[in-house]
Amino acid sequence: MREMTSLADIVRAVRESGSPPKVAVARSAEGFVLEAAVQAHEAGIAEPILVGDAEATRSVAKTLGLDISDLEIIPIRSDDEAVFEAVRLFREGRAELIMKGLVSTATLLKAVLNKETGVPPKAGILSHVTVFDSPVGGLTLLTDAGVNIKPTLQRKVDILKNALDVARRLGLSQPRCALLAATEKVNYPAMPATMEADVIARMAEQGEFGDALVAGPLSLDLALSPDSARCKGVDGPVAGCANVLLTPDIESGNVLYKALATLCRTPLASVVVGSRVPVVVPSRADTPDSKFNSMALAAYLSRTETP
Repeated sequence: MREMTSLADIVRAVRESGSPPKVAVARSAEGFVLEAAVQAHEAGIAEPILVGDAEATRSVAKTLGLDISDLEIIPIRSDDEAVFEAVRLFREGRAELIMKGLVSTATLLKAVLNKETGVPPKAGILSHVTVFDSPVGGLTLLTDAGVNIKPTLQRKVDILKNALDVARRLGLSQPRCALLAATEKVNYPAMPATMEADVIARMAEQGEFGDALVAGPLSLDLALSPDSARCKGVDGPVAGCANVLLTPDIESGNVLYKALATLCRTPLASVVVGSRVPVVVPSRADTPDSKFNSMALAAYLSRTETP
C-alpha cells in the first residue's frame, strides 16, 4: 500500500479512485456544513446527500451564494429522523459516509451505535482520530480529542488499536506511537496516566498491537523533538519521531487539537472511526480547509482496507 505522506496525498488519492463516495449529511441546513459539502462536490471527493429541512437548506445555500442544484435532498425535519435516515442510507448501500450537520455529535453517534438500526463497532469502541501534516514531514495522528471523555486502561487500548488501524490504512507499515503524559517517569498514584502508559507500552512489547512501536509515558516534546529527547537522555525508536499521539483524556486531546487549529493554524482532518462507516463530525470552529480535509480522509478510509 502506498504511504500517504500529506493531506494533499489523501485528497489526490480520493480524486484518482474513480466515482466519489456518497456522503449522507444529517440535518443539512447549516452554513458551514453546506460550504464543505459543496466544496467536496466541486473537487470531486464526495457526492453529498442532504438530509434535512429542504426549504431551510435551500434558504441557507441561497444566502451564502452556494449552488446545490446538483445535490440530492431528502426532506426530513427532526434531528432523530435525520440521523436515522442518514444511517439507513448507509445500511442500504446508498451512502458510504455519514457527516454531522445541524445535530449534536452525541445524537449522531447514538444513532450509529444503535444495536438494531445503527452501525455498531466492528470490535472495540468508537474514537476520534485527527490527521495532520507534520512540520518535519509525513503525517501525524492524534487521538482522542472528541469522543472518549476519561478512558479507562482498556478503553485506551481500544483507542490505540483504532488509531493504528487508520495509520496502517494510510500506508504507515510500522506506526510509532507515543503515549502522552506530563512526564516520562511513572508517577502513580499522582499521575495515573503515566502508569497506564507504561502498562500499554509493555503490552506492545508482548505483541498486543502487531507491528507497531509503542512507547510511554512520554511528554509531547520527547515524542516529537529529537533535540529534546537527546537533551533529556531519552532514547528508543519512538522518542523524537512519533507519528501517532495518544492523549491521556479528552481534555488534553481537545486542548492539543485546538492549539494546533488556532495557535498554529494547522490544517486538520478528523473522523470518528471504529464502526463500519467513517463519520465526519466537523466543528463550527474548524476552518473550511479542515472540513474539506476531513471529508477527504473519510472518503479515503471508506475505500481502503486494513493491510
